[in-house]
Amino acid sequence: MAAGRRVIGAEHVEEARARGRIVVEILPGDIVTALASETAQRLGIRLVDGPIERPAVARTDGGTSLRRVLYRRSPKWVAPKPATPRNARRLTKLALIGAGGVGGTIGHLAANADLVDEIALIDITPGLAEAVALDLNHASGISRTRARAVGGTDAALVSGADVVVVTAGRPRTPGMSRADLIDVNRRVVQAAAEAIRTQAPGAIVIVVTNPLDEMTVEMLRATGFPRERVLGMAGTLDSSRFRNALAAAAGVGPADVEAMTLGSHGDEMAPIVSLSRIRGRPLDVFLSPARIDACVKDAVTGGGQVVALRKSGSATLAPAHAAIELIDHIRGARTGPVPVSVMLDGEYGIAGVVLGVPCHLGRAGLVSVEELKLTDAELAALRAAAEAIRSRLGL
Repeated sequence: MAAGRRVIGAEHVEEARARGRIVVEILPGDIVTALASETAQRLGIRLVDGPIERPAVARTDGGTSLRRVLYRRSPKWVAPKPATPRNARRLTKLALIGAGGVGGTIGHLAANADLVDEIALIDITPGLAEAVALDLNHASGISRTRARAVGGTDAALVSGADVVVVTAGRPRTPGMSRADLIDVNRRVVQAAAEAIRTQAPGAIVIVVTNPLDEMTVEMLRATGFPRERVLGMAGTLDSSRFRNALAAAAGVGPADVEAMTLGSHGDEMAPIVSLSRIRGRPLDVFLSPARIDACVKDAVTGGGQVVALRKSGSATLAPAHAAIELIDHIRGARTGPVPVSVMLDGEYGIAGVVLGVPCHLGRAGLVSVEELKLTDAELAALRAAAEAIRSRLGL
């Protein structure tokens, strides 16, 4: 047998599975036995023609090299840590219109992260906002946060807020689409907009109320604010669901996945497969086309899956984390592009409609829209989403 040639048997596949790997590299000249192929198919292991391109060797300083030597299980690929600028701004006041599951969780996360001096919760249900505020203050004895919470039904509580997050509105029920909520939640958003316009005219507004893109348009209309200060929280949540699905399918951690969804927060969502990566490599290195399609479906239907399981109400934890991610970008605690629903002004060939696109945020809100190089199909999906939103709003 020629030097260097290997016979890949079932034991090689089983060893890869035991080590937590999902691919076996087949080099030129290697022989793969029939049993190895059958075992790989049964265990969900991919036999990939090699050599697989590996990241270039990074040159590091002596201290970093020493730490890596001392680390007993140095992985071949390590997820980069998110950038954490040192000049992150602490908010003076965060107002939450809606103190239910999402609003209350945002308040909890903001207080626990100690990113704000005051948290104001407003809800039309008597006693609800006050109860959540009191609960948050009770927890401060454990978390040691400096944030203090207040709550009530008076819209004047938004006064002086740096950021206002609007979560109020009717949630979905099983079988209901986000678009079914347009008429009922339009009135809720208009009332919230009036309070923000008069009490917090300099605030940045983050809309969470569904249907997200349509309600962001309503908020822009009702406040008269520029597009830089009215942001819709959708793509951050949808992208998180997409990354989770990809990580689960590939058998890796979510930190190993880079993926983003654009478009609408609904059926016209556009997960950007062409630019997604698992451990720095294209998705098809780890997943079959069918598995990738299944992950896309999970991203699109993820919210509905939660609604169906809960029977009453919709997701609360993941949307709250997504809202905090936007707040962190606004105050400078995170950097880089993040998917946000904003009014487009010619970007991607689209104008006059709110759509989820990658954005750079800062202390004044939207800084810029980043135009990614999409495939023709992805760009077509983005534009189709824009037309669907126009149609639902009669634009």
